[in-house]
Formats: sequence, C-alpha cells, structure tokens
Amino acid sequence: MVFKKPVEILEQEDWEKRRERHEARVEPWVQPRLERMSLHLRHPVEDFLFEYYPHRPAQLRRWHPGVGITLAGPAAREYLAIPGYIENPNGVTAGPLPEKRRAFVEWLGRFLQGIDLRAPFFGCHGLHEWAMVYRTTEIRYENLPLRLSPEETAAVVESLPVRCSHYDAFRFFTEEARPLNRLQPTREESAHLEQPACLHANMDLYKWCFKLSPWTPSELLADAFELAREIRELDMRASPYDLSALGYPAVPIETPEGRSTYEKAQRHFAERARPIRRRLIALCKKLQAEVQHA
Repeated sequence: MVFKKPVEILEQEDWEKRRERHEARVEPWVQPRLERMSLHLRHPVEDFLFEYYPHRPAQLRRWHPGVGITLAGPAAREYLAIPGYIENPNGVTAGPLPEKRRAFVEWLGRFLQGIDLRAPFFGCHGLHEWAMVYRTTEIRYENLPLRLSPEETAAVVESLPVRCSHYDAFRFFTEEARPLNRLQPTREESAHLEQPACLHANMDLYKWCFKLSPWTPSELLADAFELAREIRELDMRASPYDLSALGYPAVPIETPEGRSTYEKAQRHFAERARPIRRRLIALCKKLQAEVQHA
C-alpha cells in the first residue's frame, strides 16, 4: 500500500483573504512597536515579546498557511523566496521537514506533551519578578519605580513560599533569592519541571510556534502571541514595579486579595493555553508523520 499525503489546495483568492485577515489582526501589535523603535522608545509591557524573543515584527506580520497546504495561483511564487517553501504541480507549499530539524521537532513534541500531562500549580503568585530585585540595588527596569521600599519588597519574598519552576525566570533571580526557591531548575531539567499553569511556560508557546516556521499556520502563531501579550501584562502588574503611570493598575500579590486576583487570572490563562499547546503537539506529530511516510 502506497501512502499518499493528503493535499489541501487554497486558491489565490482564498489564501489572499486569509493573509489579509492575519495582517489586519497583528497590525495593532506591530505598528506601535515600529513607531517606538523609530523614536528610540521602549515599553516594558508592549515591547517585551519583541525583545525577549528573536522574532521581528516583519516576521510576525508575514502570513504562512501551515503544513500540508498548497497555495495556488501566480502570486504564490513569492513564497519561494522564503526558506522552507518549494514548488509542486499545484502551486507552492512548505516543504518537508529537513533532517537537521527532525530531532528538535521530536523533542518539542515530547516536551509539550509532558507539560500537558502534568498537574498545574497555581501557588507561585508571580514572585519571580520580586526575586529578581530581592536585596539588590540593580533592577532590570531602571525607569520604573518600585511600589514598595527595598525592605518591604524583601519582606514579601521572605514571607511567601517561592516556587518557580521555569528556568528562564529562575536564572534572573538574585544570588540571595535563589536559595529561597523551593525548586532549583536547570536548563537540563526544565522538561521535567515545566507545568501548565506557569505564566512563562505559556508565554513560551509563542516561541515554539515561530520556531516551527514556516510549518506553523499564522493563525496559531497569532493566537499564541495574543495570549503571551496578555500574560505579560499580568506579569508586570503583579511585579514589584509601579506601572500606574503607563495605565496599568497593580495586582498587589503582597495582599491576600491580590494573590486571589492573580490566581484567578492564572487559571484563565492556563485554560486558554491548553488548546494552543495541543495544536502545537498535533503539528509536531504531523511533521513527524510526513517524514516517516516520505
């Protein structure tokens, strides 16, 4: 029996409409970033995803159909200038997964599946940002004032359990704060510690989406970016920084009410992240299946 890979063909009129919808969706995120860059301005919330993750505004704006879809029509040939695209008898499509990318896709599928099966933990209360300024005069956002004094900020960290499972947050803890963390995540052990309630793990879904480009449909990428953008807002509102001048009221996790508000939002984001993560898992499986049947 010969395996025949299913082919979905999008006529030019159809895929151009999808591209236009994507560009219109991301423009309110992309254009303000470009304007701030031209003025040499930075925004601690709105610019974070563009600065922390290596994915430029132009790349976010560019629409991709995703794996298994052929773009018909003469305009589709412009995609041949983008690495990863090939021509077939029906038009232009994202080509097969290169051998050098296969190990990563296999790893990522297992990594995301592990997170999906792990029990969520909602008791961290966003203390990672507080641990990054714990007992130090060097703070990451020098233009933002702290809401509390250094002594009060330290007291918050010391009075609450610190349980950060995300290595890329933990690595920015101050030296004095690291022993206070109940977990000691490392890059090597992150696959065993990441859990589905972590704000940073759910922001990273955006990273995994663009790392699978050009096989990731841009609709999925935009969903992940939108989620990460909203998570970043909560992340900073719950931080020790005062963002009131920028229009962001604090989520004061130093109070029981603030912690309750944070946990409620965290649960909401975990629910929204689940289908995005599962779509990424399905994409990894599809890419692997195409390699096996090539």
